[in-house]
Amino acid sequence: MTPIVMPPQPAPEFMENTGFRQFSVDEYHQMIRTGILAHGEPVELLEGWMVKKMSHGTPHDSVIDTIEGELLRLLPTDWFPRSQRAVTLTDSEPEPDIAVVRGPRGRYKTNHPIPGDIAVLIEVSDSSLRTDRIGKARIYARAGIPVYWVVNVVDKIIEVYTLPSGTDATAAYAKRDDYPVGTTAPVVLDGNLLGNIAIADVFGS
Repeated sequence: MTPIVMPPQPAPEFMENTGFRQFSVDEYHQMIRTGILAHGEPVELLEGWMVKKMSHGTPHDSVIDTIEGELLRLLPTDWFPRSQRAVTLTDSEPEPDIAVVRGPRGRYKTNHPIPGDIAVLIEVSDSSLRTDRIGKARIYARAGIPVYWVVNVVDKIIEVYTLPSGTDATAAYAKRDDYPVGTTAPVVLDGNLLGNIAIADVFGS
């Protein structure tokens, strides 16, 4: 296996969890297939680095359940939410808390969703807030994911990032809108507003 050559070195938000070298997505898949990494291993591939996933508390999981339920209510039948399952990007295979992906559900029997399948990615953030705002945002912007939510459990705000641009270490979202308790966050699919989710309902406030 030939190691991937990645011009941007890992940003500081990944450094404490990374291994000794970067891996390509294909190498990562091969390690899973051959049992070097067990299914369900608490790692994800971020910019070629295997990064340990954060453990989840009850508030984190409750927020995921609430948002997933709201999305099921709003999404058309040809789209659906996937919770804590991998998506395959050029140099990464993260496992976002929720991905809104194109259906049908059987579409992903032999592969994970790729950017063209994905409308929205959502990370529920408490201890991972810095990583999600900076590192994950850079990865998702570079992949061209049109809408990215950081559900900020600490401040009880949903941060909605849009207008991704860039193909290198400077990739970013040009626009961020914050929705605190007392407001509603818009659910947008292919530029169309499907409805809104009350922030108070998400955080139980």
